[in-house]
Amino acid sequence: MKRRRFKQQLSLQDRLASFAKTARELAALLPPGAEKDELLRKASGADTADWLNESLGSTAQRPLKATR
Repeated sequence: MKRRRFKQQLSLQDRLASFAKTARELAALLPPGAEKDELLRKASGADTADWLNESLGSTAQRPLKATR
């Protein structure tokens, strides 16, 4: 069985940033409560994942130096 593969139209960094922005906009419209807290938590998680992806991606592209 073959796997269905496709290329993403947007980079992971762009998708995470878009999700975080949308979640914050929706949370701003909600009254205080569990649903608003959950959206803000997910937006914060997307920001963290974006930061990690950016940090790890930049180090992964650098060549390794010899330790000796």
